Amino acid sequence: MTNTKRISDQVLKGTERAPHRSLMYALGLTEEEMKRPLIGVVSAFNEIIPGHIHLDKIAEAAKAGVRMAGGTPLLVPAIGVCDGIAMGHVGMKYSLPSRELIADSVETLALAHCFDAMVLIPNCDKIVPGMLMAAARINIPSIVISGGPMLGGNFGGRNTSLSNMFEAVGAHKANKMTAQELVACEKNACPGCGSCAGMFTANSMNCLSEAIGMALPGNGTIPAVAAERTRLAKKAGMQIMTLLKKNLRPRDILTAEAFTNALRVDMALGCSTNSVLHLCAIAHEAGVPIPLKRFNEISATTPNLCRLSPAGADLVQDLHLAGGVPAVMKELSKAGLLNLKLPTATGKNVGQNLAGVTNRNPQVVRPIETPFSPTGGLAVLFGNIAPRGAIVKRSAVAPEMLTANCRARVFDSEESAIEAIFAGRIKKGDMVVIRYEGPRGGPGMREMLSPTSALAGMGLDKEVALLTDGRFSGATRGAAIGHVSPEAADGGPIALIKEGDRIAVDIPKYKINLQVSAAELKQRAKKLRPFVSPVKTGWLSRYQRMVSSADMGAILQ
Repeated sequence: MTNTKRISDQVLKGTERAPHRSLMYALGLTEEEMKRPLIGVVSAFNEIIPGHIHLDKIAEAAKAGVRMAGGTPLLVPAIGVCDGIAMGHVGMKYSLPSRELIADSVETLALAHCFDAMVLIPNCDKIVPGMLMAAARINIPSIVISGGPMLGGNFGGRNTSLSNMFEAVGAHKANKMTAQELVACEKNACPGCGSCAGMFTANSMNCLSEAIGMALPGNGTIPAVAAERTRLAKKAGMQIMTLLKKNLRPRDILTAEAFTNALRVDMALGCSTNSVLHLCAIAHEAGVPIPLKRFNEISATTPNLCRLSPAGADLVQDLHLAGGVPAVMKELSKAGLLNLKLPTATGKNVGQNLAGVTNRNPQVVRPIETPFSPTGGLAVLFGNIAPRGAIVKRSAVAPEMLTANCRARVFDSEESAIEAIFAGRIKKGDMVVIRYEGPRGGPGMREMLSPTSALAGMGLDKEVALLTDGRFSGATRGAAIGHVSPEAADGGPIALIKEGDRIAVDIPKYKINLQVSAAELKQRAKKLRPFVSPVKTGWLSRYQRMVSSADMGAILQ
């Protein structure tokens, strides 16, 4: 190490630390192990999340790597929520808030036990950003090694993943799929462990961990079941010892320029809209906040090179075979769109990591000269409905819905909107407005995969738009506009929309506006009743009091 004094000396060195050492002996540690750096191996292993059920094996591999490189690994836990299982009921209120619990718990375990460095082992949606937030906050040498993506399933000769299952429900409701076909699909859509197979939130964040420099190449795309994933975990365990010796810390890597690189890759990949929330939150912890307008600036100058599910048929395993995130970054570098001099967890800079990288499948990763579109996969819309912004996954919107003038169909909860969709009350040209589902209003800013997938399954995704102060799953496709800020619970203009109002959307021009006069909106605002939360107990009530708006990343203040 550059600095010979270790953090772990606070619990291991000196006569006065004899009681502390006695507890280390109680763990079965030897004197030799206590002379080595203490490396926290933070594993989110559990038996309820398919993306995490194998993380015990990843953790053992990472621990082996730490030992091989001269450290003492100490396994500690992190919680997690499976967004798919939590979808469509009260469980989804806990998903986004769990990110803050994860960050707080990692901070607690690392600082309470004086870890010298950390190997972070997440895989699914909120766990990845939660751990990265903690790494930026406590700023000890850290590296991410995720569990990897699930392989795709197969139904009717087509690639399938979780998003197909949610759409299958809509297809069944619309009598486009039989009950027997639905059962056959559900048994084949998700074939085994790993994060759901498309470019949904989990895989978006795992790829962006790699792009921003906090994970080794391959982290985002090597399949969960591949031996290569186990080897990568061992390499990550070994590499953390190199980072410790160099004293290379998260805030040395998580600079403003590194977030710009990550945003470029985000736009090129067409990542989940949730990546906006999470990158903003991580950047806040790193001390380099990102204004939402920055996303549009990057999007306007970054070509979209990938159309993975839900935007297209390809899965993350196909991206891996094409060369993975490095292949995407190589294409971006050809146009001078990346800062190649930035440090990364490999110990090399970005440019050195890309040396020798090739794009092995130009159908999956389009060459920079022939992108799917000249602009990025995400867009932030502004207007009188969303003065502080709203997010849409532009690359997953049908061309005919990029500009639209829709009739508002207004609902004050996800459940009431789904009921109307399944009852056939939503028609061509409608915009389903779901409000009071924001960070505070939800509380917890639920994902709206059920209504968007229902519309897609019923064949309405090219005819109907959605608007919410909640958020959408990375598996969502169609004109689904979320994260409206300020939210309805804070008196935002989305609370003023009435049934039948006209809403104009122009995604290429980053605009969304309610076609109602300013004078009329002012009158409606005077009659708006203050939000009264039905949540009175539990930690969600505390979250509700402390959470910021979506445009700030839904961080706790």
